Amino acid sequence: MELITDPTQGQAQGGASAGPAIIDGSEKTFMQDVVEASREVPVLVDFWATWCGPCRQLTPMLEKVVTQANGRIRLVRIDIDKNRGLVQQLVQLGLPLQSVPTVAAFWNGQIVDLFQGALPESEVRRFVETLLKSAGGAAMPVADLLAEAQEALAQGNASEAAELFAAALHDEAENPAAWGGLIRAELALGHEEKAEQALSQVPAAIAEHPEVSGARSALALAVEGRAARGQLAALEARIAQDPADLAARYDLATALNASERREEAADALLEIIRRNRAWNEEAARVQLLKFFEAWGFEDPVTVAARRRLSSLLFR
Repeated sequence: MELITDPTQGQAQGGASAGPAIIDGSEKTFMQDVVEASREVPVLVDFWATWCGPCRQLTPMLEKVVTQANGRIRLVRIDIDKNRGLVQQLVQLGLPLQSVPTVAAFWNGQIVDLFQGALPESEVRRFVETLLKSAGGAAMPVADLLAEAQEALAQGNASEAAELFAAALHDEAENPAAWGGLIRAELALGHEEKAEQALSQVPAAIAEHPEVSGARSALALAVEGRAARGQLAALEARIAQDPADLAARYDLATALNASERREEAADALLEIIRRNRAWNEEAARVQLLKFFEAWGFEDPVTVAARRRLSSLLFR
């Protein structure tokens, strides 16, 4: 949909504009902020209203994704109640603004795509990625998506992390960090079946990558720990009664790990190794190595426990 008649109006002079990435637009500034600006970088226009609940969900996601694009795309927010004349003009030109939120994507003075309603962040991100690619720009670096996803997971926002890991996989289907992260995020959400499904979809070429094998171990330990977690008190009582009950210590370690008590879980297995390294075909050492793989080899608990394991094995 062409909204300007002069094909030279607002032509870019080369390179992206240094203007702000997110602004509030109006009827008076629409040509400059949207149509002309879109000849330099793609512009998203968020048509919203103060009374619109879904708008309050969508706008922060749009702002977040646009901010992460580092100047490669802009967002102009239009309050439809304050700009009724503009809305009426756009409706006459065919833009469906009967409901909000509506987000229109402009490039080279034209509307090239749009969506309505509050989409999940992963779909908003995909919409922006598609717009950037159609405009000949670079997509958001997968490394940035992964860094944000890992930060979200570390902060306990597993749902957001899962969406970000999935977005990374949309661009790099054989990225082991994205697969491992997705599996771990689903586990953090308590979705063991989804985690198993994700694991089954990992490409064969990266199936044994440390990121994937670590997530595989985490999934296996989660399944083991589900049953053991409810027996913590009973296992502790057994050990208090008989400190040489190595089977109880082994099960206790599994239960403690499932309860995110990593240091204590490592202690339980290290105590078995100290007492009888060969017990049950070195089951304690094997399980401890599985813990290390699941926790990550750079995890502080892994590093400390690995040192203690070395001192026991090579004393």
